[in-house]
Amino acid sequence: MFEKGSAVYGIGIKGTGLSALAELLIASGVRVSGSDTADVFYTDTVLQALGIPYYETFSPDNIPPDTGLVIHSAAYTVENNVEVAEAARRGLPLMRYPDALGAWSARFESAGIAGVHGKTTTAALCGTLVQAANLPAQVLVGSAVPSFERVPPGGGGTAGRSTLFNGSRFFIAETCEYRRHFLAFHPVHIVLTAVESDHQDYFPDYASILDAFVEYGMLLPEGGSLIYCADDAGASEAAGIIAKKKPGLAVLPYGFQAAGDFRLEWYRVENEKAVFKIAAFNEPFMLSLPGRYNALNTAGALMLIRRLAPEAFVNTETLNTMRNALSVFRGSKRRQEILGEKTGILFMDDYAHHPTAIAATLRGLKEFFPARRRVVSFMSHTYTRTAALLDEFAASFDEADIVILHKIYASAREHYEGGVDGRTLYEKTKARNKNDVYYMHEHEDSAPEVRRLLQHGDLFITMGAGDNWKLGAALWRNG
Repeated sequence: MFEKGSAVYGIGIKGTGLSALAELLIASGVRVSGSDTADVFYTDTVLQALGIPYYETFSPDNIPPDTGLVIHSAAYTVENNVEVAEAARRGLPLMRYPDALGAWSARFESAGIAGVHGKTTTAALCGTLVQAANLPAQVLVGSAVPSFERVPPGGGGTAGRSTLFNGSRFFIAETCEYRRHFLAFHPVHIVLTAVESDHQDYFPDYASILDAFVEYGMLLPEGGSLIYCADDAGASEAAGIIAKKKPGLAVLPYGFQAAGDFRLEWYRVENEKAVFKIAAFNEPFMLSLPGRYNALNTAGALMLIRRLAPEAFVNTETLNTMRNALSVFRGSKRRQEILGEKTGILFMDDYAHHPTAIAATLRGLKEFFPARRRVVSFMSHTYTRTAALLDEFAASFDEADIVILHKIYASAREHYEGGVDGRTLYEKTKARNKNDVYYMHEHEDSAPEVRRLLQHGDLFITMGAGDNWKLGAALWRNG
C-alpha cells in the first residue's frame, strides 16, 4: 500500500483531509487522481498546482483501470455514490479517508492532535516549529496554512497548503473525534486540547464524547506521550482516566494551571502582539494571533516538538529560529483569518462554531483591538448543536458590540425534528439585554443592511462553520 509509482484514486478529493493526504502521497511518489463535485474550494488551487487530475462529476467510468487503491470521503458509501459502488463491484481495495490516514500514520512515529477546539491551530503551530527546526517530519492540518506554501514542491497559490513534507521520521496530524474517526489513527503521542459536549447528532451528551477521547488515548503504546491542556476541565478529566487505565504513559500537562516546565507564567498584549512566558524557557514567546487560548496552543505544540526532538531545544540558534517563526505565524485559513482592511474597517473570518470557541475568540479580539467595535456575523452549524447549547450560544456573544445572526447551516448528517432555528437563537441572544442584535435570515441578501451598520474603525468578523464567510468576503471586496 502507498508504494512509489502505485495509483490511488480519491473520491471527494477536494475535501480538506483527502486533498491534504493526496499532497503527502504525491510527495512520496504515489500517482493520484480523483473526483468531486463542481463546487469550487480553495483545494482546487492546490490540486491543480500539484498536477493532480480530477473529475468534477461522479461516474463509474472515471476510475482508471490501473487503480490500486480507492480512498473515499467518509460521507460517501456504496449506497450514495456511484464511484464507491463501482470500486466495490471491481473488487478494488476501498478505504475511507480516516482509515487511509490511519494506515499512513502506522508508517511513522506519529502524533495525533485532538480536541473539540484548538486542534487545527495547534497542528499548524507544530508544522511551523518543524519547518523552523528543519525536523524530519510530515505534518497534516485540517486547513490551509500559508506558511506551508513552499513544500511540497509545486506552488499552490496564496491560500497555502494543508501539509508540510520535511522528512519521514515523524508524522503529526490533526485527528477528528466525529464518529470516532480518530480511532483509525496509530498515535505514539497525543496532544489533547479540549474536551466538551459537541457533535450532538452523534455524541448525545458529554459522557459519550469523553468516552471517545479516552478510547483514543488508550491507543497509545507503552511509553507513549499524552500531552494535555490543564486549563481545560474535559481534557484534564480525560487525561486522568487514561493515566489510571494505562499507567505506562508519560502524561504531561501544559497551561496556566499546569505544574512543571510548560506552565504559562504570564500573558499580556503589547502593540497587537500576544507575549507570554513558559516556565521551561528563559525568554518569552510572541504571537501575532489574539487570545490566551493561542498561547495555550503554542505551549502544547512546543511540548510535543520537544518530546519528539529534544536536541532542537538545546541549540540556541535553532530555538531562536523557532521563536521567530512563531512571532510571524498568521494561523490558517478560517482561523482568525484577516482578509484585509478597507475604509478603515478590518475584515476577519473565523471557523469558531462552538460557544466556548466563540466566547474565547471574542475575548481575545477585545484584548487585541480594544478601540474597535466587534461586529459579528454568525451562522450556527447543525440544528442539534444549536438546540443542545442554545443558552451557551446566546451567552457567547457577550463581548460583541453588534451581533448579526442568520439561519442555521444544516447538515445532511443529522435528522432534527425539533423547534429550534436561527430565529430562536436570535430571540435568546436578544433577551440577554443586548440592544444591537439583528436577525438576517439569508446572509446573501444582508450585505446592504450590514454595510449601513459598519463604521470606520470597526472589526467585522464572520464566524461559524457555515458559508456566511461569503458575506465578509463580499463586503471586503466591494467596500
